Amino acid sequence: MSATYDVLGVGNAIVDTLSRAEDDQLVAAGLHKGAMQLVDEARAAEIYAAMGPTTVMSGGSAANTLVGVAGFGLAAAFIGKVKDDDAGREFAHDIRKAGVAFETPVAADGAATARCLILVTPDGQRTMSTFLGACQALGPEDVDEALVRASKILYLEGYLWDPPAAKEAFLKAAKASRAAGNRVALSLSDAFCVDRYRGEFLGLVRDGLVDILFANESELHSLYETADFATAVKALGAEANLLGVVTRSEKGVVVVEGKKCVAVPAYPVTEVVDTTGAGDLFAAGFLAGLARGALYEGAASLGALAAAEVIAHVGARPQKNLLQLARDHGLLA
Repeated sequence: MSATYDVLGVGNAIVDTLSRAEDDQLVAAGLHKGAMQLVDEARAAEIYAAMGPTTVMSGGSAANTLVGVAGFGLAAAFIGKVKDDDAGREFAHDIRKAGVAFETPVAADGAATARCLILVTPDGQRTMSTFLGACQALGPEDVDEALVRASKILYLEGYLWDPPAAKEAFLKAAKASRAAGNRVALSLSDAFCVDRYRGEFLGLVRDGLVDILFANESELHSLYETADFATAVKALGAEANLLGVVTRSEKGVVVVEGKKCVAVPAYPVTEVVDTTGAGDLFAAGFLAGLARGALYEGAASLGALAAAEVIAHVGARPQKNLLQLARDHGLLA
């Protein structure tokens, strides 16, 4: 059966609320700069009340990646849970308008659609407080196995490992994809997420459920419990049948497969405005490259280009036509 979709993502469906903030505001709020923390509805309301003027837009890590994949002209689909409320309808409208298929049944009752409160400091760093809300209602019944089998690459976000039912959905999708002979990619999402689930994430790799792993430097250091980058990369390369992709901000990206290690530079940007979504859009470009049959260097260059586009403005989704941008830079015909 030929694949209906190039990339299918499973993740948290979230509406982002962004605001500018100074470092001392983060300290006063008890927030860890550059990290993501899960909060309950009351804490989310407290943080929101202290925020300045806001910008609201649809987000969610895997959802951002799938929007980027579609932006490169590929067939993309997304599985994620929203409630039948204003935020949920906004999320569904936005992701479909971006060209991503989204047919997950909405929740009629229960918690509201998830929101992520993002404070962006002058250096472009984002500090996130996430109320998962309806995301926690995502379960294995929401995973369409026929859709999974009909997708070349399944992309999963590590944040899904928090809610128990979502974890079951994650595993169901991964097993169905591997059984169909397709590829499964996992984004580690956040170093604090890795701290919580290090053994389980490594188990997914070593049990053969995941064969592409995305991480940034801090996530990789957490995964292998070392502060030395070379040691962490060596451990990553020792994992059998794994393609490791490690982003390093302005230092570019390192692609690791066994003893092969390829370094690709970052694309320069005039000003870093907001790093929200940088890793998500890098993954979009890399996966788009893989789906198109590009070599690792080419796939990483597409990822670096997409990441550079998204950090040059506020928000986690691209504002430029990624396909045209790639053509303008000679990365795609």
